[in-house]
Formats: sequence, structure tokens, C-alpha cells
Amino acid sequence: MSDTTIRSNSDVVLIGAGIMSATLGLILKELQPDLKIDIYERLDVAAAESSDAWNNAGTGHSAFCELNYTPESADGTINPNKAISIAEQFEVSRQFWAYLVKNGKLPTPEDFIKSIPHISFVWGDKNVEFLKNRFKALQPNPLFAEMIFSTDVSELQKWMPLVMEGRNPDEKVAATSTKIGTDVNFGTLTRNMLGYLTKLDNVAIHYSHEVKKLKQREDKSWRIKITDLASGQKKKVYTKFVFIGAGGGSLPLLEKANVPEGKGYGGFPVSGQWLKCTNPEVIAKHQAKVYGKASVGAPPMSVPHVDTRMIDGERALLFGPFAGFSTRFLKNGSYSDLPLSIKADNVIPMIVAGYKNIPLTKYLIEQVRQSPKDRMNALREYVPGARTKDWKLERAGQRVQVIKKDEELIGKLEFGTEIINTNDGTLAVLLGASPGASTAVSIMVELVSKCFPDQFNSPEWQEKVKAMIPSFGQSLNENPELLATIRNNTAEVLKLN
Repeated sequence: MSDTTIRSNSDVVLIGAGIMSATLGLILKELQPDLKIDIYERLDVAAAESSDAWNNAGTGHSAFCELNYTPESADGTINPNKAISIAEQFEVSRQFWAYLVKNGKLPTPEDFIKSIPHISFVWGDKNVEFLKNRFKALQPNPLFAEMIFSTDVSELQKWMPLVMEGRNPDEKVAATSTKIGTDVNFGTLTRNMLGYLTKLDNVAIHYSHEVKKLKQREDKSWRIKITDLASGQKKKVYTKFVFIGAGGGSLPLLEKANVPEGKGYGGFPVSGQWLKCTNPEVIAKHQAKVYGKASVGAPPMSVPHVDTRMIDGERALLFGPFAGFSTRFLKNGSYSDLPLSIKADNVIPMIVAGYKNIPLTKYLIEQVRQSPKDRMNALREYVPGARTKDWKLERAGQRVQVIKKDEELIGKLEFGTEIINTNDGTLAVLLGASPGASTAVSIMVELVSKCFPDQFNSPEWQEKVKAMIPSFGQSLNENPELLATIRNNTAEVLKLN
């Protein structure tokens, strides 16, 4: 091991080799090709945490089937705004990916995206009424015009034979289906994006490199202390801009940066597990993503679904995820992650958020205590004929839900993703979970607009953004003709049905 610290300079440093860093890196290089970008990843491969196929739902989140994106008010009305926003953002992601494919910057799209129906399925009078009201709130919007609703058992048997097989014929059921849904392998997508990015001039990715310290200097630039885990070599990197996109590892790094904008943030880790089908005959019977209603207190990542996936060229069938609790912030993290994240500025928000979310705590305790029999019983609510011998338990990813200060509650648990950026635009951090990967392009474009405002608003950058995202600056939901054109174009390029 050398005693000499290696020093280097970069225009941009991206921490974490996941979908967010890959997306941001590509956008920035498209906007300004001469940028020098360095990516630092703690593991020895890209996309091994939240972006990996086994660690997330693999759903192109468009709010077609995810019931948690359409909350129901006390009077039974459904607010479609969040669903519309997420659907818009996924259309933006499709446009960017299509731009990359069309320009030879990504290989064949079949590697990472496939068409698959998105179905919401419920049973019982109250839930059927909810789904009917949800359909009425969403379907008049152009983004959801292709959604269909049915309570006809024979129709539902065609949509999802595995789910309907062996079900009580007297049970009241309902479903919505949207055929233009997608399955996305974000692990493959990330590795393909990074593969192209690192072939460009002045871009390098450094695996097995762990960020130890971040400090802003007087001239507003950043000094980052990094250790090469393979050799033990110490490095100091000086940069004008830092993005922390390290999944569950982002919160500890935000705390190390010690910026005013990061004060008061905490994190609540939630782990996950899948039941994975091992019987090819059963796998072949299901061709859809079927989402149900989450249990009371469940985090968004724990919405139950019977999920057809394409992973490494093979069809798979999963059910879950089952939530759990671990003090790790990453699947490959340390059990000390949560205790070490508690600081003087976030301890009160974390305590208050915990107190205000007793149902979540109760839910997680119940999930942790589940036996194999309990998990199979949960599966049989969705697949009545499921046999224990056809399914095995598989470890899923780790997520960290955001806890932040709130003027009224003092501490608030946030579900979703959140960008924190310094007022001077030199550092940005992504915290949170679903629907993160699906909406990465919109999130990163917003980040660039906040951190590089002068360049972003210049005619040159605006023109380039519109080349990557033709609908940029326009609402697709308010422009049905533009939506149809965009969807047809991206479907053709991405080879979607």
C-alpha cells in the first residue's frame, strides 16, 4: 500500500453507480460534452443495490396499477394528481431511453424493457367500490384512456388465469387492465448506460472505492476523501459539483457533507423478500403485473403483486414483497447504519415520525414474525392454487424511507423520492425509494435545472433537452395528440407492443 495520497480534479463527481448517476451522467454529457466526470462506487460492480433486477419491482411505474398512487379521501373521492404526475414522468423516461436507442447510445431495447399488461385486482365490496371510483377518476385523463374496468369473472380469467384459478365464484372481484404497461430491468439498463458513458472522453468509473469524507472549500468547490478498498490507496478528489446517488447510502454521505440544507433529515430502513416461483408450468400461466391493495401501515415498496418479470433473458414470476426491518441502509451495508445516522439535528424528527407512524411499526413487526406458512397464505389470497413446493423465498433490496422536519409535526415520514440540493448548486443528494428508477429522467432534469440554472436556461441547453425529451415543457395529459405521437414513437423505437 502506498503512503502517498493521489490527488485529482473533476468537473462532476457522481457517487454510486446506479440508475440515477447513470442518467445524470448521460444527460450532463449530452448537454456539455467536454465535462470531466468521475463515478465512484463502493461495490465492485454497477447497479448491485437498488437498481438490480432482484432488488426492485421491475415495474415501469406509470400509476396504471399501483393503487397507493391514488389515495382515497374520507368521503370516498379519489385524487388522481399523483398518478397523473408519475405517468407523465414515466413518459419522459421512455422518451430519453428511445433517444439513446435511436442514436446508438444504448444496445437493443429488448434487453431492458418489455410490454406487459398492468392490472389492479381487488376483492370485497368496499375494495371493488374503491377500484371503480379510481377508474372513474383516472380513465377520462388521456394518459389513462386505455385503461379498462371489469367485474366479469370470465373476462378476468382471460386477463389473469393464474389469479382467478380456484377462486371462490361467489367472491365479489374487480380489476382494471392497461395493456401498454412495461417491465423494466433497471439493472441491465443502468449497466448499458454506464457502458456507453464510460466510453466517452473524460469519463471514468472507479469500482471498490468508498467515499469517506466530503468538505466544501472556501471557493465553493468540494474536496472528497476516498479509499480504494482493493488496494487501500487514499485519494483526494477536487470537484465543482457532487451528486450523491448511493441509494440507502445517500443519507450518511449527506450527513458527512455537513450542509445546512441537509439538517434534520433522517432515514427509516425497510428490507424486503420475494416468493419466487420455481415451476416453469406455473410461470407460463401468468403474463401480467397484478397489483393489489397494501395492508394498513405498509410502505409503498410493500404493495403486494403477482409479477411477471424478464431477468437476464428468462421469464420469472415473483410475489411480494414481504417487508422486514433491518438497521442496514444498504443490502450490502452495515448493521450500524441506522444508529450512526442519528444525530442531534434529526433525533427529534425521527422520534416524532416513529410515534406518528405506529401502524407502520406494527406492520413491520408482523411481517418480521411471519412464518413460511403465513407467507404462503398471503400468496394464496392472490394465487389460490399456489403450492408450497413451487415457491422459494428470495432476498430483495433494502430501501430507506425519508424522515424530514415538518413545521406542524416536527417529524414526518416521506414515501417517495426527494432531491436535496445546496443553495449554491454545488451538491445534490437523492433520498427515498419508489417510484425512483422509473422517474429518474424527470428527477435528474429537475436537478440539472436547479444546480446549473444559467446553463440550463440557455438556448443551447434548452434545444438539447428538447432533442432528448421532445415533450419537454409541455403536459402530455393536456395534449392528447402530442401524447399519442410520443407514445407511438417511443413504442416503435423501444420495440413495445
